[in-house]
Amino acid sequence: MLLDTLLDRTVVVGYSRFGYALRRRTWPADDPAPDALRGRVALVTGAGSGLGEATAAGLARLGAEVVLVVRNVERGERALSRVRAAVPEAKVRTARCDVADFASVREFAATEPRVDVLVHNAGVLPPRREESVAGHEITFATHVLGPLLLTELLRPALRASADARVIWVSSGGMYTQKLAADDPEYRGGRYRGATAYARTKRMQVELTPTLAERWRPDGIAVHSTHPGWADTPGLAGSLPSFRRLVEPALRTAEEGADTAVWLAATRPGPPAGRFWHDRRDRPTHLLPGTRPAPGDAERLLRFCLDAIGPIGR
Repeated sequence: MLLDTLLDRTVVVGYSRFGYALRRRTWPADDPAPDALRGRVALVTGAGSGLGEATAAGLARLGAEVVLVVRNVERGERALSRVRAAVPEAKVRTARCDVADFASVREFAATEPRVDVLVHNAGVLPPRREESVAGHEITFATHVLGPLLLTELLRPALRASADARVIWVSSGGMYTQKLAADDPEYRGGRYRGATAYARTKRMQVELTPTLAERWRPDGIAVHSTHPGWADTPGLAGSLPSFRRLVEPALRTAEEGADTAVWLAATRPGPPAGRFWHDRRDRPTHLLPGTRPAPGDAERLLRFCLDAIGPIGR
């Protein structure tokens, strides 16, 4: 336990493949069970490569019927072929959804009558400030508004599940940011893509306990997790200098996706509303000055619900 905590606080070691290898030795070999997700339906956004693809394969390996939710269908079909090659018995398919586009989210949600697991993994890290078709800053739309809308639209399907789980794939980079409740659209100050990414990842983590309470009456458990430093196409494309610097220590995508898969499949389900890394709940603040004021998360949620508009249930 002490070693695990030290690994987490050192960041460099804890987030690396070495931290994963050390922690893995303590995990039960039978958790999750090989058929833990048999008969369950799981949706994974951003499943065209990297962590999303690895998460989809991990869920399929445990017996789930998995939908690879992608913006680019051709890319999704290539990922689908790789998942089928890795898991020959997999029940998998692709579906198109641009999570940042509310119309696309609504269209997709209407086609999915059954959902047991929903993994919000889609991500962007733009070099300059961009807006979605609805006029929202693109990382905010992709990481917060779109996933919130999708979950709200799928609440009836999730409510019908005997054990519904929603998982937000965040980032350890969120530790550097406080909750931007006063400027969620990042209109003030100099815009930096990496900062926008970390800000919205902070939002995901701060909203997790609030959403866990919101959806608890429906039997929907909400979790957030971060993968550590994983070697993915997204990292190579968005942060090439960082990747070159830490390349020897990077985890595989499968190692980065492990906790998301575990959160979806372990039984009994872990406590809702918490932030996880390498199968343990972690503190949400490590640096001074990042804790939100009381009520800020609830205020941000109200802003988000106004932004996504009526659900129409």
